[in-house]
Amino acid sequence: MSENKEIRRLAFAGLFMAVITVTTAYIHIPTGLGYTHAGDGFIFLAAAMLPFPYALAAAAFGAALADVLCGMAIWAPATLIIKALMVPAFTYKKSSVLNRRNFLALIPALILNIFGYSIYEALVMTPGSLKAALVSAFGQTPFYTIQTLIGAAIFIILGKVADKKRGALRI
Repeated sequence: MSENKEIRRLAFAGLFMAVITVTTAYIHIPTGLGYTHAGDGFIFLAAAMLPFPYALAAAAFGAALADVLCGMAIWAPATLIIKALMVPAFTYKKSSVLNRRNFLALIPALILNIFGYSIYEALVMTPGSLKAALVSAFGQTPFYTIQTLIGAAIFIILGKVADKKRGALRI
């Protein structure tokens, strides 16, 4: 790979990480024990536009940093893992951002949000019996679903723009 291409990818990964951090930390609504945010849309976009290791770093570190900045550092370990696990479901290897695989990737993203955060909440955040903690944690499912749907809408809107400008945005 040429040095210019490597620099370009690093720059875009850094830009995505910053956008993910800002849209997660500062464009959010407090819900349940956490918050619903716009950052997932940019995580999905990064995963569809960047090669795997770059997208993984941007998604995981950008979202985890947002948790720390919002005073929700207790969630950062879960966020680091959950957002990293979302990335491989998407592909950047297609000629368009909005392709069948990337649309289908929204399903595991939703499942990872719901199960990942609910299990983390039950094990780490909720005192008492595991059964009661799991029931309580999965009560957050509507909020995780809304967050993923907001992210999906942002991804689709910006994915259309990126596909129109794909030549200029070749990463």
